[in-house]
Amino acid sequence: MESLSRRQFLSGGLLASASVGFMGCSGLSQIMKEGSRPMNVLFIAVDDLRPELGCYGVSGIKTPNIDALAARGTSFTRAYCQQAVCNPSRASLLTGLRPDTIQVHDLETHFRFHCPKAVTLPQHFMQHGYHTQSFSKIYHGGLDDPLSWLVSHTVSPGPVYTDPETQNRLAQKRQESRKKGRRIGRKILQKDEATGTVLKTSRKFDRIKGPSWECGNVSDEGYRDGLTAKRATAALREIKDKPFFLAVGFIRPHLPFTAPKRYFDLYSKKDLNLADNPYPPKDCPDLALTRWAELRKYENIPSKGPLGEEKALKLIHAYYACVSYIDAQIGKLLDELDRLGLRHNTVVVLWGDHGWQLGEHGLWCKHTNFEIATRVPMIISAPGQSSPGSRCDALVEFVDIYPTLADLCGLPIPNGLEGLSLVPLLNGPNRLWKSAAFSQYPRKGGMGYSMRTDRFRYTEWRKEKKILARELYDHQTDEDENTNLANLPQYKTTVEALSKKLGQGWQAALPMR
Repeated sequence: MESLSRRQFLSGGLLASASVGFMGCSGLSQIMKEGSRPMNVLFIAVDDLRPELGCYGVSGIKTPNIDALAARGTSFTRAYCQQAVCNPSRASLLTGLRPDTIQVHDLETHFRFHCPKAVTLPQHFMQHGYHTQSFSKIYHGGLDDPLSWLVSHTVSPGPVYTDPETQNRLAQKRQESRKKGRRIGRKILQKDEATGTVLKTSRKFDRIKGPSWECGNVSDEGYRDGLTAKRATAALREIKDKPFFLAVGFIRPHLPFTAPKRYFDLYSKKDLNLADNPYPPKDCPDLALTRWAELRKYENIPSKGPLGEEKALKLIHAYYACVSYIDAQIGKLLDELDRLGLRHNTVVVLWGDHGWQLGEHGLWCKHTNFEIATRVPMIISAPGQSSPGSRCDALVEFVDIYPTLADLCGLPIPNGLEGLSLVPLLNGPNRLWKSAAFSQYPRKGGMGYSMRTDRFRYTEWRKEKKILARELYDHQTDEDENTNLANLPQYKTTVEALSKKLGQGWQAALPMR
């Protein structure tokens, strides 16, 4: 069976029917039948990690451990998040539901505020006898989900900055702010008293930010992510005899870009390049762009206007250093899996919650619908897959991770999920798949709905039913999305066809028989 018909997919058991049909021809199902225990899951999340990795064909970046994972699994080269910012992306992935379904588009709303009965990915595993445990950032900070974990979520206590002068300066700023009666951080507005789940928070008050990067002369454990790796490897030793779903989240390369000095030393000027397109796309609507306010809150970053080449290169250097730092922590987890003899029955999935602009289109941070913000790294390594080390160019989405992991581990796939199991692609990465992947991003003026097809990225900015602006980028001739073609008369037919397809939604993009 090459693929599942749309009618079959949408009828009755939804994804469950897809799982049965696909697993019948999968070498992975045999592993589960013959195994002495259920398949484990090591679930690795990396904040703000774009697919700028060796295994994605990027030279100069030092990511040997992630590359080694890719050599044993499948790298999805065209994977997309559902919204390019932390909370909506993570909530969507972990529920298997899209942002409009769970009504999460900001950093202040828990998915259970609107969907209290949702069964999350780790919760589903826990309900089927798995030990579920998490470290550091899996859900967005302050919006953890207690129902997902058998063991209470653990946050590593390490410092953001290690320089004493910086620490003292920031402590003084906080003290001054409190003296003025200003609140620092968030205020909890609504809480589920039964579970302790924070359902709604305020926006952050009076943010006190330091430098945008730091090169600390410390060990890996001098920063939080090193402590997270240490604690997670210890947990592996403790739970090795149980079926487990262990989720490990790494903060970097999220701002501020702080990492031990030895990772900065991996890179020299020859390894660093400014973006080739430091300008907005031609004829791009203002709604598509952002002021990158997240970065501007840090010290020594201008409140408006471009960064300048020297500062941009320093940030790129620091971002690369953070990526290599996290790569080393991931290596510790994978080494421990091997040492404990667990790799043969553990599925490893690695994902970055969204892309990140490093000067492309004159932008920094995420918060857009461009390819550079919505395209994500996603690697799945499953024991028994028939095409290890493969690169899959199929259009896939974060909502696909939930049904895929359930499928791989022989669990029932819940009805109502809005993704598709990727198990067939692990065994046949070149098979026909979805015809589009969907992302979105809100603005005060409306919502931008974006669709990536094999050739085009098409975006509509809507307010209620009114289309405010359109974008069309042809990846066959313009992979960096530098020219918006939507308003050109010769693309009228293309725009009409893509607008119709976007309106039909994700169900219409599922693979046909």
